[in-house]
Amino acid sequence: MASSATLPTLRFSLKPSTSPCLSPSDTCHLFLRCRNPTVSYPRPSLLSSGLLGSNRIVDPVLKCDRTRSTVSATATPAEVMEQSPPKTDSNVSTIVDVNLGDRSYPIYIGTRLLDEPDLLQRHVHGKRVLVVTNTTIAPLYLDKVINALTAGNSKVSVESVILPDGEKYKDMDTLMKIFDKAIESRLDRRCTFVALGGGVIGDMCGFAAAAFLRGVNFIQIPTTVMAQVDSSVGGKTGINHRLGKNLIGAFYQPQCVLVDIDTLNTLPDRELASGLAEVVKYGLIRDAEFFEWQEKNMQALLARDPSALAYAIKRSCENKAEVVALDEKEGGVRATLNLGHSFGHAIETGFGYGQWLHGEAVAAGTVMAVDMSYRLGWIDESIMKRVYNILQQANLPTTPPEVMTVEMFKSYMAVDKKVANGLLRLILLKGPLGNCVFTGDYDRKALDDTLRAFCKS
Repeated sequence: MASSATLPTLRFSLKPSTSPCLSPSDTCHLFLRCRNPTVSYPRPSLLSSGLLGSNRIVDPVLKCDRTRSTVSATATPAEVMEQSPPKTDSNVSTIVDVNLGDRSYPIYIGTRLLDEPDLLQRHVHGKRVLVVTNTTIAPLYLDKVINALTAGNSKVSVESVILPDGEKYKDMDTLMKIFDKAIESRLDRRCTFVALGGGVIGDMCGFAAAAFLRGVNFIQIPTTVMAQVDSSVGGKTGINHRLGKNLIGAFYQPQCVLVDIDTLNTLPDRELASGLAEVVKYGLIRDAEFFEWQEKNMQALLARDPSALAYAIKRSCENKAEVVALDEKEGGVRATLNLGHSFGHAIETGFGYGQWLHGEAVAAGTVMAVDMSYRLGWIDESIMKRVYNILQQANLPTTPPEVMTVEMFKSYMAVDKKVANGLLRLILLKGPLGNCVFTGDYDRKALDDTLRAFCKS
C-alpha cells in the first residue's frame, strides 16, 4: 500500500500545550484529563518477560461517593471533579453533567433509580411518551418504567414498541416499526421517546427521535454495561447498512441518561464482558490511572461487585462527557474514543452482525490497533502485553475470527466513517500509557503487517 501525504495529527499529552487552538496545518496538543487527587492508584509491576500473569490480587474496591461532575470544554481538572451531593432522599450516587450549552443534560448513576419517578418525569416534555425496547428487556423492566413515567401523574399516557433483540435488527426495516407506532399513536412534537435497553435500542430510538417530525425529545435508560459506559452518552444515533456499521444516523443529544446499576443484575456474563472492552478503552487513550485501577479490579467487575461497577461507570462517563463537551460531532478529539473500532467494525460487518457482540469485536480490534502502534515504534512492549493481559482477564477475544482475511479487513475499513479523502485515519497509542493519536500519517506497511499477523490469508 503506497504511503500517503501527511495529515494533521491530534496528539494527547499529559501536560497542557502552549498551542492556543486547533490548526488545520499543525500538530495539536490537548489537555483532556481530569484527576481525583484524593484517590491513589498504585502502579502494578510488570513481569520482566512474557505476558503478564492473569492471577492478580484484587485490591479493595473504591467506594462511589455521591458526587456531581460538571464537564465542559473550558473546565479545569479541578472543576471537573468538583463535588456537589444531589438530593439526600435520592438513590443517585453520582450526576455527571454533559455541558453542551442549550443541549446540556445530566447522567444519573445509582441503584434503584427506576423506583424514583421524579428522575424521569422531570425530563418528559408534553403528555405523550413512547418507550422503545426489545423482547428481552420488556418483560424485565417495561412495566417498571411505565410506572415511573406515570406515578402520581395521570395526565401522561405511555405507548410502547417492542423490537426484536440483536445487532442484526439494527436496520431500516426495524427502525420503521418505531415510526409506525409513533404515527399510529398520533404523537406530536411535544412527545418524548424513551430508549430502554442496550446500545442497539439506544441508537435506534435516538435516531428515530432525531428524525420523527424533524426532532422530538428523548431519554436514555441503558441496561447494559456497553450502553451505560459508552453508547448512551454523547448523542450518537443510527443504524447499520449491510456494507458498514453505523453508516446512517445523526448526532442527537438526549434530555438525560438514567443509569440504574441494578439493571445489570439480569445481564448475561457475555454481555457484561463485552461492555468492559469500552471501559478498558478509556484507560488506554486518556486515563492511565483508571487503567491501572482496572488491572487490580477486573475480577471484581466480572463478579458484579456493586462498588466496582459504580466506579467504572462513573469514571467512564466522566471521560466520555469531557470529550463530548470538547468535540460534540467528532471533528477530531472525539474520534479517539474509537480506539480499535475501525478493525472491530470490519469484524462485525465481515463476520455478520450479531455473530460477535460489539465489545468482543472492539476487544480484538483494540489488540490489533495496539499491535500496529508497537510495530510503528510508538509504544513499548510492556503496554502491548498489559492490553493483551487485561482483555484476557475480561474473557474477551484477542484475535479476530478465522473467517476474516486481509482483503476483508481492507474492504470494510475502506468505508469506515474515519476515512477522509480516501485516506483511512486510525486511533493509535503513542507514548506513555494513556496517550493516543488520531492520524492518517503512519507507515502503511505497519498496517499491512498487522493484518497479515492476525489473518491466515
